[in-house]
Amino acid sequence: MKLSLSGTGISLSQRSVSFASAAVLAIGLSAATGCASKNYVRSQTTPLIDQTNDLDARTAADHRAIGDTDARAQQGIASAQSAADTAGQHANAAGEAATAAGQNAQDAYNRVDTLAGVVANLDNYKPVSDVSVTFAFDKAVLTPADKKQLDDFAAALDSTRGYLLEVTGGTDSIGDAQYNYQLSQRRADAVVNYLATKYNVPPHKFYLIGIGKDQQIATDKTSAGRAKNRRVEVKLMTNMGQPATPSSTSSGAQ
Repeated sequence: MKLSLSGTGISLSQRSVSFASAAVLAIGLSAATGCASKNYVRSQTTPLIDQTNDLDARTAADHRAIGDTDARAQQGIASAQSAADTAGQHANAAGEAATAAGQNAQDAYNRVDTLAGVVANLDNYKPVSDVSVTFAFDKAVLTPADKKQLDDFAAALDSTRGYLLEVTGGTDSIGDAQYNYQLSQRRADAVVNYLATKYNVPPHKFYLIGIGKDQQIATDKTSAGRAKNRRVEVKLMTNMGQPATPSSTSSGAQ
């Protein structure tokens, strides 16, 4: 059946078609708008998500790198400490060995009161040469000048047979007597160690006599006299091809 509205010129069928078309268009526009909004959001958020993921990956990589670096650093520190400990142990062992060797050599020296008590036929020994080196106050260290004097003195050792070395140490009178005795002993040891080490003089050739401050060679009332008393005297004596003579160096030693 076809209905018509008077005065309008439009039939019901035509109006129905018009409403239907408008509805379809509205739905289409709504769908298109929705799709466009989703695409826009997706286009805006995708780069942000990608950047966030990239930052997360870089952060994780940085953490791994830091962890690896720290582990290598700790390993390096541990290795360095171990090497230092080993070197320290070797140094201590070497120092102990040197001390023991020095002590053994020192124990081999003849520490006596007089040569006459230990050397047979002492009257057959004759002094060949002598040297005296002095030390600074409260010191037992050889200076370059002292070493030069000892070098000049030792030049005759190779050409001298059947010799012995009489070594006498001394101090000035300032200070405790026992301390000065020990100080004069250290001074004599410094001379003996120098000659023994540099010129390979056997320890049994040395006779350290009367070390102390009991007999002095100068007055202690002046600085010059005290300096002379802070000395070590070394006498080279031999019994080879020498006529028997009374010994004048074995008594009154210091």
